[in-house]
Amino acid sequence: MLQVGQPAPDFTLKTTTGTTFHLSEQRGKRSIVLYFYPKDDTPGCTAEACSFRDQYEDFKDLGAEVVGISSDSEKSHQKFTAKHRLPFELLADTEGKVRKLYEVPRALLGLLPGRVTFVIDKNGIIQYIFNSLSGATDHVSNAKQVLQGLP
Repeated sequence: MLQVGQPAPDFTLKTTTGTTFHLSEQRGKRSIVLYFYPKDDTPGCTAEACSFRDQYEDFKDLGAEVVGISSDSEKSHQKFTAKHRLPFELLADTEGKVRKLYEVPRALLGLLPGRVTFVIDKNGIIQYIFNSLSGATDHVSNAKQVLQGLP
């Protein structure tokens, strides 16, 4: 299981805009709030994404970028992003490789992909891990609070 204080595993995935996101390219620039969520356009996932959207400028002011990951396709992410005017990238982990790399557990007796948020500092070190399928918007407030405490 990944732990606070460990280096965040590097990965590369496609974004909603068709570019490639490399976690390693973010090191030294900004902190990353990396949140794994079950599925586009479901009630909890929409509430979480919209909460990140509504507080996005706060995250930017704290020197962080928000990045969401699910197993949905790039096309699904594009629709979800447009529908809810999300200002941050969603990454398509269609094969679940990054979810596995980050050891994100399945929820509800293994029926649903889990909801886990990682706060990764600008040096690439995991500073916070929050695992909760319910309380989707708690991921947002908790991540913001952690960022406020980082140097």
